[in-house]
Amino acid sequence: MTTLTADTIPGYRTGTWTVDHAHTEIGFSVRHLAISKVKGVFESFDATVIAAENPLESSVTVTVDMASINTKNADRDAHLRTNDFFAIDEYPTLTFVSTGLRVEGDALLLDGELTLRGVTKPVTLTGEFGGIATDPYGNVKAAASGSTVISRSEFGVNWNAALETGGFLLGDDVTITIDAQFALQAD
Repeated sequence: MTTLTADTIPGYRTGTWTVDHAHTEIGFSVRHLAISKVKGVFESFDATVIAAENPLESSVTVTVDMASINTKNADRDAHLRTNDFFAIDEYPTLTFVSTGLRVEGDALLLDGELTLRGVTKPVTLTGEFGGIATDPYGNVKAAASGSTVISRSEFGVNWNAALETGGFLLGDDVTITIDAQFALQAD
């Protein structure tokens, strides 16, 4: 992918695209015990893409309800909602607001500002555009995926526990992954 224009994207449509919750997942993983990874998802979120005439001028906004975290362990999820981690009473949402879309070689890069626990930092998601299609009901859909790695300590998520064998219970790097499908909204 060396260029990204309306002409190089089959079926490209300008307008407002909203997330199709049934076909979207926002997940994460973090190193655990220095030997494995804990994975989880957020079950409540919203996302909107405003597709511009020039695709590189399009914008993306995402809001995640941090209380909706699900790691398949209720006790761990409850701990993650506390001040040790996400402090959801004070900071109930994570937000991402794009600042630019660019192509470098074969990589599609979405730059933006990520706000977690009241801290805003620039991040870049490395992504892939899946394409545009019309479903059997006549709805126009688009799909994309992306991932980024953040340092949780840079966002004030510092809780950890030392291990008797050395090292710490949790790694600092958190991989965030998004597999999203969007529906074009009628004008």
